[in-house]
Amino acid sequence: MSKGPKYRRILLKLSGEALMGPRQFGLDPDVIRSIAGQISEVHRLGVQVAMVIGGGNIYRGSNGSSAGIDRVTGDHMGMLATVINALAVQDALEKLEVHTRVLSAIEIRQVAEPYIRRRAIRHLEKGRIIIIAAGTGNPYFTTDSAAALRAMEVRAEVILKATQVDGVYSADPKKDPSARKFDSITYLEVLEKGLKVMDATAISLCMDNHMPIIVFNLGRRGNIMRVIMGETIGSVVKE
Repeated sequence: MSKGPKYRRILLKLSGEALMGPRQFGLDPDVIRSIAGQISEVHRLGVQVAMVIGGGNIYRGSNGSSAGIDRVTGDHMGMLATVINALAVQDALEKLEVHTRVLSAIEIRQVAEPYIRRRAIRHLEKGRIIIIAAGTGNPYFTTDSAAALRAMEVRAEVILKATQVDGVYSADPKKDPSARKFDSITYLEVLEKGLKVMDATAISLCMDNHMPIIVFNLGRRGNIMRVIMGETIGSVVKE
C-alpha cells in the first residue's frame, strides 16, 4: 500500500527569480507552466497549498534605493511586482483547472482579494490554492519574512523554500567548489554563520514558532512531490 503525503498543509516560497528561467528579467512562460504542473500534482493528492511569491525578477526595492529611489517607494514597487507574478502563476494553475485565489497584502481589489487570515484558511479548507502577494504590505520586510509570517498565520506544517540550489551550503557552491552541503542545520547555526537561506527576521520568526524550513532545488522536476512524500531532499532547517 502506497503511503500518503507527509504534509497536509504547506507554504511554498517562490522567489521571483525562479520564474525567470534562463532569462535575465521578467517571466518565462514555460517555467511557470512547469511549476504550475508540479503544484497541481501535489494539490491533487489533497495537500493544501499556500504560496508566497517574490518580485525580484521585475523589481527589488533595495536595488531601487541604491539608484536614488526612496526605500519605502521602492519597496511598494516591489510589492506590485509580486502581484504581477502571482497573477501569472494563477493563470497557469487555472489553465490546469485548479481553483486559486490571489490574496494581496495591499488592496488592489480589481485583481486580487485583500489578505484576511480567516478567509485565507477558509480557501485552503475548500481546496483552493492561495497565492499570497505584496509581501507583508510593509516596507523594509522581505517576502521571506512574509512567507514565515503567513506560514504561522495559516498554520502550515512546513515552509518549502524553492531555490536554484539543492540545499543549504556553507558558502555559495557556484563560487566556492569546496562549499559543504548541510542535510540538516539549526536556525541558530544559520544565523551565526550568516547563511543565505532566508533573511534573519524570517529565520528568527521560524525559530520562535518551531516552523521547519526545507530548502530544495526547484529546477529538478518532481522535487516538490518528493518533499511532500517525505523523501530526503535538500536541507532541513529546524531546532
